[in-house]
Amino acid sequence: MAEIALKTNTNIQPQKIERLRQDSDYKKQRRKISPKSWLKGTPFYLLHIAGLGLPFFYPPTTGLIFLLAASYFVRMFSITGGYHRYFSHRTYKTSRVFQFILGFIGTACTQKGPLWWAANHRHHHANSDNEKDVHSPIQDGFWYSHVGWILADSSDPIRWNLIKDFAKYPELRFLDKHYWFPPTFMAVALGIAFGFEGVVWGFFLPTVLLWHATYTINSLCHIFGSRRYETTDGSRNNLWLALLTMGEGWHNNHHYYCNTVNQGWFWYEIDMTYYILRGLKKLGIVWDFKYPPKRIKYSHLSK
Repeated sequence: MAEIALKTNTNIQPQKIERLRQDSDYKKQRRKISPKSWLKGTPFYLLHIAGLGLPFFYPPTTGLIFLLAASYFVRMFSITGGYHRYFSHRTYKTSRVFQFILGFIGTACTQKGPLWWAANHRHHHANSDNEKDVHSPIQDGFWYSHVGWILADSSDPIRWNLIKDFAKYPELRFLDKHYWFPPTFMAVALGIAFGFEGVVWGFFLPTVLLWHATYTINSLCHIFGSRRYETTDGSRNNLWLALLTMGEGWHNNHHYYCNTVNQGWFWYEIDMTYYILRGLKKLGIVWDFKYPPKRIKYSHLSK
């Protein structure tokens, strides 16, 4: 982009040309996927093959369909209610034991550990849809924002400076260091309990579905949907993605004010994650919910 600007507009000041070059170089470096990173993605590719191919060799039964649904929705909650609303935004409080349970089940989703996930998400909110955003469809296109960023060299390290509040817990650092353990444990447990078909329908297939359902919030929810609030990014509200991700599709609400336990702000915005958290609150497992102030929630009416 810097070279194009230089050739097509000779009136641009030298300082601006240099800044454009730096932005372009930064983006190229951020998006770089080295041969080593492509190779490290091998389990990711193999799980796609297993998840999308093996179900054809193991026909579904009623029990396997229930297993698929349970594996998908329980682990989806650990991402939406755990990784996102708890570890990333601290929109409620819980005990150290339940904190670890959320982290363990979340890590079993095969989306790395809670510290890596939450630190990247905080970085995303600080740079949403600008040139530093790790997954912006506006900056990098659909496929990179959907899945390519995960393989990029720049995405691999944990951004420790952004997750100091939770990095103090050794059990969470253990999960991030050994992020392969919870999904392996889950797959083995399913194999012992239900046989290999249980691994196929209870781990391989729902893991792939979980990946891409989660990724749609990074990609599609910044392209398709409605915008109630003016934000500096392209975040959208999308009912269908909210249903798919248990409430995460109310993304424009979320980017307008992220420090809230509910992402569906109005009665007609279905938010299954929030409903489950309310149930857990009644049981005393979680507490101190944060909500959007009325001046924020109804700010669109004053315009």
